[in-house]
Amino acid sequence: MDKIAIVTGASRGIGAATALVLGERGYQVCVNYQGQRDKAESVVAQIIAAGGSAIAVQADVSEPEQVRSLFARVDDAFGAVTALVNNAATSGPRCRFEALQLEELEQVLKVNVLGLMHCTQEAAKRMSTRHGGNGGGIVNVSSGAANRGNAGSGVHYAMSKGAVNSFTLGLSQELASEGIRVNAVSPGLTRTDMPDQERLQSARVAQEIPIGRVGEPLDIAEAIAWLLSEQASYVAGANLRVAGGRP
Repeated sequence: MDKIAIVTGASRGIGAATALVLGERGYQVCVNYQGQRDKAESVVAQIIAAGGSAIAVQADVSEPEQVRSLFARVDDAFGAVTALVNNAATSGPRCRFEALQLEELEQVLKVNVLGLMHCTQEAAKRMSTRHGGNGGGIVNVSSGAANRGNAGSGVHYAMSKGAVNSFTLGLSQELASEGIRVNAVSPGLTRTDMPDQERLQSARVAQEIPIGRVGEPLDIAEAIAWLLSEQASYVAGANLRVAGGRP
């Protein structure tokens, strides 16, 4: 059976690293992006240069019609998806909760919760043995913020990732008997293209990480790839914390 993966939000960071790792491991990869076409096409070019197969597809996961179009494009290019990595997310503004505007809260929920659910519905329709599929794997990218709460800077983001955790747990039980394993990864502090002020904050937090360094996107990508692999065939409903020993 062909291995076909969709990685949402894959133009940079954890998503890009995951797309590259899956491409190396024999997946035909859809690199989904919302606005950074050049970066998404760069990821595709790297996968192809390494001997893999990939396409870049623009879609805003918070819009159901665009999600349906995304999956249809993959159907046409590669066939039915066998692996979905729900990575696309937004943190929203860093502020106290009472300062958050309603439209800002709605956007966080549309992308981080509803967008993930839209993608999962489309994947389940193709993977589930109940619908004639051959099974597959889904990995939801959560965050340790769901347990910390992010008081004073991002309660809204933490809450959205708490929803992802609950969704992962329930759906894993609902779909396991239909050949679909659903799991989550909760990254710790991970190096990305964050602004300078956040980078300074990250340097301070890094001192609290038992392993002694900030995580790299590849650290998270390897965990995602393992959860999708046959080596994790008995793993469902797990939430793998990848944070260098930090709770």
